[in-house]
Amino acid sequence: MHNDEVLGHLLEIESEAAALVDDAQAEADRRITEAEKQNRSAYDERYREKNKMLERELLKTKESALQQYRQELETYKEKIAVIDINMDRFSAQLNSFIEGELQ
Repeated sequence: MHNDEVLGHLLEIESEAAALVDDAQAEADRRITEAEKQNRSAYDERYREKNKMLERELLKTKESALQQYRQELETYKEKIAVIDINMDRFSAQLNSFIEGELQ
């Protein structure tokens, strides 16, 4: 019976080793899953922050372009406001142009 006892003991040790391997695999799977969740969460946070930053930059750029447009428009209005328009001469030029087109 001595051989049977040794064989039984070896089978018991193998069963315990298999249980330890199963437990270790389950723990590794759990850790991997947790790490994936943390990595995804960190990625999502970085994505949201980058998106917010880009939106702020877009708004700043848009506002800057709008201010520049308004400034250029105001400058243009100021320039044309001081121009003396000779309506008689303008009408004569326009009539000359139209008559030339009609002939």
